[in-house]
Formats: sequence, structure tokens, C-alpha cells
Amino acid sequence: MKDEKRLQRRKRLMDNKAYQTMQGLSRYMDRYYLDALIGIIPGWGDAIALICVVPFVYFSSRVIKSIPLTLAVINNALRDILLGMIPFFVGDIIDIFHRANIQNMQMIQGFVDGDEAVIRQVNQRAWQSVAVLIILLLLIALMIWALVSFGSYLYSLVASIF
Repeated sequence: MKDEKRLQRRKRLMDNKAYQTMQGLSRYMDRYYLDALIGIIPGWGDAIALICVVPFVYFSSRVIKSIPLTLAVINNALRDILLGMIPFFVGDIIDIFHRANIQNMQMIQGFVDGDEAVIRQVNQRAWQSVAVLIILLLLIALMIWALVSFGSYLYSLVASIF
């Protein structure tokens, strides 16, 4: 009876539109390297990658209703954004190897499947995720400031030549 309920819950979660969207995003963004390709567009690529995290956050917070899982998903996404913001195509190359969407999908799949190891790992990292989230948000703000400052410097340099 208990296994039957778990299987019904698993099927219901996997039939959810957000779950299916997450599977597609994981496939296209990480397996087909779309994350790295759109990262070539300065600023916009990282913004698009951040928007692609919305179904993961929605599913973990509203469907599964797990705060630790949601924090881990956001942590992973912000780390991906920060790494992708590294200039001169370094961030885009890192995006090829750092597959945040696949990692998020694996954590969510572990919750859906009731994988005790994944659930325990996410729960243990919940507080760590809060600290890392604050640091990542600060680093992202610093990176944006640095990129804007560098762009302004380049603009003034080019403007002074002409």
C-alpha cells in the first residue's frame, strides 16, 4: 500500500508540466550546450539562463514543497550565473562543464524518487546554501559592477580616440 502511494505520487509529479519543462531545459541547456552558446551574448545570455531556473524553483518550492531543495536549486543556479559571467569567453567555457540544470534535475529527481541519500544530502546543505546564496548574490553584484565599470572604461577610451 505504501509503495503504491509512492508510485502514484511519483507519476503525478512526473506528469506535471513544470517537471516536463525542467527535463527539456536540462536537455537543451546542458546536454546540447545552449547555456554556453547563449552566454556569448553579454548580459542577456546570463539573464536568459537565470529565467530558465524558474521552473526548477517553482517545482521544488510549490510542488514538492521543500525549502532545503529550493535553496539548493537556487544556490546551484546562482553559482552557474556567477561562473557564466566571467568575461572573455572563460565563463562560457566553464558553462560547458558546469551543468547546473542537470544537477538541479538530479536533486529534484532524487526527491521525486524518495532517494534517501539525495534527500539527506540536500537537508544537510540547507544552512550552507543560505550562506552561499548570500555570498553568491554579493559576488554577482560585484561582477555586474566590474563589468559595467570595464565597459564604461572601454567606452571612454574609444571616445577619447575619436
